[in-house]
Amino acid sequence: MSGNRIFIFGAGYSAQAFAGQNHDFGRFTGTTRSQGKFEALRQADIEPLIFDGTLTPQIEAALNETTHLLISIAPETAGDPVLRAAHDTIVTRMPALRWIGYLSTVGVYGDHGGAWVDEKAECRPVSERSTLRLKAEQAWQALGHEIGRPVAVLRLSGIYGPGRNAFVNLADGTAKRLIKPDQVFNRIHRDDISGALLHLAEGDLGGIFNITDDLPAPPQDVVTYAATLMNVPPPPETDFATAQLSPMARSFYGENKRVSNAEIKATGYAFRFPDYHAAFDQMWASGDWDKGAARSPMKRS
Repeated sequence: MSGNRIFIFGAGYSAQAFAGQNHDFGRFTGTTRSQGKFEALRQADIEPLIFDGTLTPQIEAALNETTHLLISIAPETAGDPVLRAAHDTIVTRMPALRWIGYLSTVGVYGDHGGAWVDEKAECRPVSERSTLRLKAEQAWQALGHEIGRPVAVLRLSGIYGPGRNAFVNLADGTAKRLIKPDQVFNRIHRDDISGALLHLAEGDLGGIFNITDDLPAPPQDVVTYAATLMNVPPPPETDFATAQLSPMARSFYGENKRVSNAEIKATGYAFRFPDYHAAFDQMWASGDWDKGAARSPMKRS
């Protein structure tokens, strides 16, 4: 193991994969809001700490040794909670810090009518959560400029992987095939978030990077492909216009774009799963598609 010390604010699904898959990169410490999640973090080789919006002496001590800082906590209306709590500490009491990573969303681009976007495209977020993400991106980039450290902003598309995928939804009966003409989404497997983070952190690379697959596709196609692999009938098609959806679920369909990943590829990163076909084939063949998923017995319609 190297002498790197990685600190993660918000050690959730993607960050746990980053730590669990990259033991040789260094020692990982991460935060959660609940002590009940400590065991899950330990299983991912993350030393768990509580972060409730204020820095504890344990967090301060860990940050003092941190070489790589990753932020995976959603911003709030009042701003980024990590910056509110830790700005001065990052500026004055993190002498070993070499690199900062911030997990954001392709939602900051907003709606582009199905056109291709890259990192130079205009950001015109539709939802408040994406507007807050864009402001947080800018705040972290400003901090990096202030202290002379590279900040990598990873704009993630729809995250899936073991325990979170169409197989799980088909198995528990919650899968839907919503039809909205010409609607497409990009996706990203959790392991490619992990891989991109390692690639950028190892190289101390800063900038804005779309971490997304090569195949923007209609959401119903993904469900159909999973059902074919499972050899179960797909759910019936439902017209988006008349579907019963939560406001948040409906808001995702208000953004239609195809997101390019050429920038991260230009740095030398090769995607493990360039499209959902490759990922679903691997998950189904390996049997890890439901790893970690809380699910009921499969319902067959």
